[in-house]
Amino acid sequence: MYKIRKGKVNKMGEFFKNAFKDMKESAKAQHEVDKANFAAAKAESKAQFEEAKAIRNPDKRKAMMQADRDAKIAEAKERQAAAQARIDALK
Repeated sequence: MYKIRKGKVNKMGEFFKNAFKDMKESAKAQHEVDKANFAAAKAESKAQFEEAKAIRNPDKRKAMMQADRDAKIAEAKERQAAAQARIDALK
């Protein structure tokens, strides 16, 4: 019925062998990416839990809020100084 030349069969065999080898390497690389993403998500979740746990403690919550306010005040003072410098440069 069908006559298959030996050369074509070998080329097809090599093609599939290479294709499966590439798929295997790609799957391994994707698995490494998935493992890294899972570890990152797990670490972020734990950090979020620890932050929530710390907020429950009134002393820590006050300290965190004060640090946040201090940072915002410092940023506002920097912006005010920069604006004043621009005003002085125009005089």
